Amino acid sequence: MTPEHDALRDLLAAWAFDAVTPTEAAAVSHHLGDCPECEAEAERLRDVVRLLDDPSAEPAEPEPSDDDPLTALFAGPRPGRRRPRPAAAPVAAHAAPYAGAVAALGALLPEVYGRWGYDRWSVPVVHDWDVHATLAHLIAADEQLALALGVAARVPASPASAAAEGAAGAGWEEAWNRRTADVILHERRRSPERTRASWEAQSAALLATPEARDPERAARAVELMGLRLPVTDHFAVRAFETWIHTDDIGRALGIAVPPPPAAHLERLVRLAVRILGTALGPAAAPVRFSVTGVGEWLLGSDADPVRAELALDPVDFCLLAGGRYAPGEVPCVGTGDAGTVREVLERTAALAWL
Repeated sequence: MTPEHDALRDLLAAWAFDAVTPTEAAAVSHHLGDCPECEAEAERLRDVVRLLDDPSAEPAEPEPSDDDPLTALFAGPRPGRRRPRPAAAPVAAHAAPYAGAVAALGALLPEVYGRWGYDRWSVPVVHDWDVHATLAHLIAADEQLALALGVAARVPASPASAAAEGAAGAGWEEAWNRRTADVILHERRRSPERTRASWEAQSAALLATPEARDPERAARAVELMGLRLPVTDHFAVRAFETWIHTDDIGRALGIAVPPPPAAHLERLVRLAVRILGTALGPAAAPVRFSVTGVGEWLLGSDADPVRAELALDPVDFCLLAGGRYAPGEVPCVGTGDAGTVREVLERTAALAWL
């Protein structure tokens, strides 16, 4: 595969949501005419977009492969294919990373069924969650932003969650952990297909909000899960977590999941660096911090000489911030005071809200 092929393939998820520039759209369209592999992937992504465009429609079961007799044997009756639906309306640049991450996970989930059937939804993924619970967790996580934007919850509130949220002195973490557990328990009583449909419907509703398409409306700040940020940044947080858990599922099933397109990844990196700078504070030992291909920042005190320099790859930095690397294991280049370097890496890992 050529670098051009890889770059265009990375754009397919964003292209399916009309979240690319006209120049990128033209390049992808031209490439699809010459590449059957990408054309097949684009068709799968278009199917995801059509479902997101009509959340009331039940997803059709994947067609079993003729060369996969076990899938064919256990697939059971299959509804007919739905008629094609128009593509979703474009979203603003701040919501494009989330749209792309949703499309990527939406494209991966049929692979879970198509290759192994829903028994593979019980494969351990991360923490104590399997595929089914990981998707349920994303429903709970996206719900926080959905409620703030006026989107109704997909899972009824439970007395336990309400009690935790209203308890005197209870912090957001306690309420959040209780709600996550409640949503996972609720979804475990339902089929994986229905959980998948609920996640897709909620994602579609988020991408259909005015805040997803109007940066001015999304400029207002709201506090969600302990972070007070503009809605634009909360969309990036949702993109970050959706991508990380898509990668978790892919790794558990042995399916390679590519990182987000460069423009989307840059937005995630810049948000994580801002949060890291706030976490370190202005009194921390100054460090010159850089992320390859994205930018360079001075973190900590700007009144003292730089104590150390630290450089990371953008994907590795995001995986560290997402709790997928230990501070001492992430690939990086650090010079100067070792304690200062270690402090930045440990503080980055401590950001993990996933």
